[in-house]
Amino acid sequence: MIVGACVLELRLSNVRSLKQKRSQIKSLLARLRREFNLAVSETSHNDLWQSAQISLVAVSNNRTVVEGVLRKAVIWVEINRPDMFVVSADIEWR
Repeated sequence: MIVGACVLELRLSNVRSLKQKRSQIKSLLARLRREFNLAVSETSHNDLWQSAQISLVAVSNNRTVVEGVLRKAVIWVEINRPDMFVVSADIEWR
């Protein structure tokens, strides 16, 4: 079993409050779950309103499949969420 975890560091430039940030992150996490069948969570920067760290996790018997899904999810965020700038995207294997 292959477990891939991708940690995304995001900058949210148009956010003016923690409430607005949480709303945007919540919608992003729901969309990633639905579109890519990933386990997702906000994992750090919870009290910083212009940055976020989210983690995406996928499991499969094939490393290529896991890596492809995680990379597609990162590209999807870059293309479909122009309000969120992807600072870094690191994939880890377990």
